[in-house]
Amino acid sequence: MAGDSAYASLYRNYIAEVSTEQKLVDTFLAAIMFTGIIQFAYACMVGTFPFNSFLAGFISCVGLFVLLVGLRMHINPANGSKISRERALADFVLCALVMFFVVFNFMG
Repeated sequence: MAGDSAYASLYRNYIAEVSTEQKLVDTFLAAIMFTGIIQFAYACMVGTFPFNSFLAGFISCVGLFVLLVGLRMHINPANGSKISRERALADFVLCALVMFFVVFNFMG
């Protein structure tokens, strides 16, 4: 245990204690964060000629990230959420649909 790094210990605890649903949400969060970083880097290097399209894409990444964090908080049993997992998923889907509708209209 003395030679054990903090990252290895964190990884072992994550694998042992986190449910499959939370791991799936975490993977999706990482993918969305990577997509937002790629969009921002592209805008910095190439430019933001269709500015509404860049903003719509970046805002959809940020918005979906926030909604997924809320979903992860609700499906984590350690947080003691008062609503069921099904209700949390339904709320997430409804909010994501509304957000994508707004983003689609913003693109013009």
